[in-house]
Amino acid sequence: MYVLSLCVVLLFFFATPTWTLPSLPVDESPPTVYNPDGTPKGSKSKPSSSQMDKGIKWKGPQEKYFHESTFDAHYDGRFASITQPPSVRNQYLRALIRTYLATMHDLKMDTWIMHGTLLGWWWNGRIMPWDSDLDVQVTEHALSHLAAHHNMTVFSFRDAEYLDSVDMGDHDVGGNDANVEGRKRQYLLDINPRWRNASYADTHNVIDARWIDMKTGLYIDITSVRLNTSSPVPGSLYCKDHHRYLGWQIFPLRTSTFEGVPAKVPYAYQELLTEEYGGASLVDSVYREEKYRFDAERMEWVSMNRRDGDDGKFHQFGKVTEKRLEAKDSEWPSAKRITLNERRNVMIPGGRLGDCLWVRDLVLARRL
Repeated sequence: MYVLSLCVVLLFFFATPTWTLPSLPVDESPPTVYNPDGTPKGSKSKPSSSQMDKGIKWKGPQEKYFHESTFDAHYDGRFASITQPPSVRNQYLRALIRTYLATMHDLKMDTWIMHGTLLGWWWNGRIMPWDSDLDVQVTEHALSHLAAHHNMTVFSFRDAEYLDSVDMGDHDVGGNDANVEGRKRQYLLDINPRWRNASYADTHNVIDARWIDMKTGLYIDITSVRLNTSSPVPGSLYCKDHHRYLGWQIFPLRTSTFEGVPAKVPYAYQELLTEEYGGASLVDSVYREEKYRFDAERMEWVSMNRRDGDDGKFHQFGKVTEKRLEAKDSEWPSAKRITLNERRNVMIPGGRLGDCLWVRDLVLARRL
């Protein structure tokens, strides 16, 4: 009987089929490797604009929200009555960016400097003397929070840490800087109510917000960087003003300083500046027909005008051909060539990545 039972057990064991999980398909393709210029290794060019723009809805233009002054587009029409002389304007712009960066830091909002402001940072961490406006960017998450909780808020500053009242006092509108009350500066955070319209077609409202000096009308343009989830290009970002980026070009943000206060700059700042202004803008130390020359010892742009003052009507850097960038020093005797590596080490000590800031509301692809 015992032998029979053992045989039954053995028969059941060997006759029972063995169940296994079905094999899952395995993606054996190698991970994407990027070239230094941000293109996938093996590709010959950056993704086309049409590829990066795919999926963006074109919602018709809405009524323009921000209105600049009639005498100068770099002043807000609600607050400006006169244009400021360039030397005085620079002091107001310096106070603008310092108070803005300090406020965004206190509010824990993700923001970084961009465009011509970033070019000024590249050279010496300061506003270029011919600049008449400032540009920063924020994440869509940050803009949404600012719109919900801080829109139309007036921020007041008296702290000398952020304001150059001594330099600005003699030229202040109204001439009230001799007393403490006159040295108080007020700045308005104004969010464009059309910011939710993310379409390129909303051409009258490409600026999402502004930080405005309520005394002079000077302002900082604030644009939101948005993730194009419908694009076939991973990590494709865009702004309403038609600037397009790959995620790794912006994030993680680098920590630096600008005009003496902590500031964030995009990760691939060199590539972005070259793409926007041309490679020569990073090395040529003479600006447009010798209006300004960069003094490498003083780390400062020095005016070449013999007369005091100027009209401030200088052109921005345009696209510069690679041929000019590669020209020999003898062909450009007035320009001191400053290497990219030298400039990088000046602005970011040791060329090392500073504190990283990852954005909460964007899922981005960045090169490893």
